[in-house]
Amino acid sequence: MREEIAPTPVREGMESVTIHLTNAQGEPVKSAHIKVEGDMTHPGMAPVFGDAAESSPGTYRSAIDFNMPGDWAVLLHIRLADGRRIERQVDVKGVQAR
Repeated sequence: MREEIAPTPVREGMESVTIHLTNAQGEPVKSAHIKVEGDMTHPGMAPVFGDAAESSPGTYRSAIDFNMPGDWAVLLHIRLADGRRIERQVDVKGVQAR
């Protein structure tokens, strides 16, 4: 699995999240359901959410609203077509003000 958040540096506001899912053989994993959750790394902030849609086999895209500058954790809640679940955290340090 490989994830990208663009553009870089990440700025406050709506940004693109791309997830590339592959199996152990490097083949694309199709028909997964991915929920994207963004959380500030300090307490008291409400999380933001997005759903990733499959744009091509094994590639999923979402947008997430980094509504404040600072450090964020992006959680990927992945449910594969066979029902297995994967959780992944991507740390996004230093989201900049616009």
